[in-house]
Amino acid sequence: MAIIAIFSGSFCEGEVIAARVAEELGYESVGDKIIAEAARRCDTDPDKLLRSLSGHSPLFGRLTHAREKNIASLRAVLSEFLVEDKQLIFGPAVHLIPRYIAHVLKVCIIANHDYRIQQAMRRNNVAEKEAQKIIHRDDDENAQLTGYLLSKNPYDESLYDIVIPMQDSSVDEAVATVKKHGSSEQVKITERTRRVARDFVLSAAVNLALAAEGHDIEVFSEEGRITLTINKDVMRMKQYREELSKIAFGVEGVLEVQTRIGQKFQTVSMNPWSNIEVPPKILLVDDEKEFVHTLSERLQTRNIESSVVYDGEQAIDFVKKDEPNVIVLDLMMPGIDGLEVLRRVKRDHPKVEVIILTGHGSEKEERIAEELGAFAYLHKPVDIDVLARVMNEAYQKINLDRDDTVEK
Repeated sequence: MAIIAIFSGSFCEGEVIAARVAEELGYESVGDKIIAEAARRCDTDPDKLLRSLSGHSPLFGRLTHAREKNIASLRAVLSEFLVEDKQLIFGPAVHLIPRYIAHVLKVCIIANHDYRIQQAMRRNNVAEKEAQKIIHRDDDENAQLTGYLLSKNPYDESLYDIVIPMQDSSVDEAVATVKKHGSSEQVKITERTRRVARDFVLSAAVNLALAAEGHDIEVFSEEGRITLTINKDVMRMKQYREELSKIAFGVEGVLEVQTRIGQKFQTVSMNPWSNIEVPPKILLVDDEKEFVHTLSERLQTRNIESSVVYDGEQAIDFVKKDEPNVIVLDLMMPGIDGLEVLRRVKRDHPKVEVIILTGHGSEKEERIAEELGAFAYLHKPVDIDVLARVMNEAYQKINLDRDDTVEK
């Protein structure tokens, strides 16, 4: 039998489906057990560990690499379960399972916006707007983890073997689908796949040892041979490689260590705007105060400072008084909506670049935004690094337009 790993969006019946699958197949549901054991080894409580996974940790945690250490501990605990049979893993730990372990069936339970809103309103007894806020917060936290680990949205189909859209499926049908795929020959445990899983146990142990010393390094293991992948530049690279190898050799079972430069290798830069002489003026516009302040804080961790307003009227007033370079703009807001703000800004301040960031836009609204001159149209939840890159590209466009004007 396969190991079944289920990740679910909130208000998609994921918990119910996972519990039913485990009961009907006679599997042990170990998701909470993995979190609890990882928290114990990190000397923290499970809730704090989960918050750190999504990036919601205080400054002290960031300075002490708490997130990296907690993830490494979670990966190490998880790896120990992957060599066993008839395990069901539900929750964020699913994203730490490498794709090369063939006896794991990865399942995503998700639903469209309307389905989730109705579920959230019914379960929490709240109005639609409050339900939207809850779902946005949940999706943002999930996106922080998968963006950090995999550079992908948590509901990206490429992360899973099967994706079940609950607006088109009942709980019974979803359970039957998971059971059917979980029983297929393609995900059956064999001695070869179990050996690969044991290799992952060793690589996770090495990763944990490195994280304990403040190193965030990709680790791969094959029959005791460890490969460490370095994805950022450091001073004294030779000494750095030697230090990493020494730590790895300290883990029982390691026979050989090699280091290599990864495809994501990049030179260390304290400031993503380092090639820009004057820092850009950024304005964030969103009526969801918690979301927009969290967004501002996360941009600040990437040395991108921003101002914040909460509706279209405030945005227009702000632009009149202190014209920003780039605006990140929500669509659905009380009073003056995002499309009207975009229209007025591009009419009166054509040099300002506007990035639409919305949780419930349509294809029609995207076309209108493009016609009105939006630089980009992004959907919530957004990977913070993707947003930072698009903002940088928007500012670079402003500089290019300015240079073209000077040349003419």
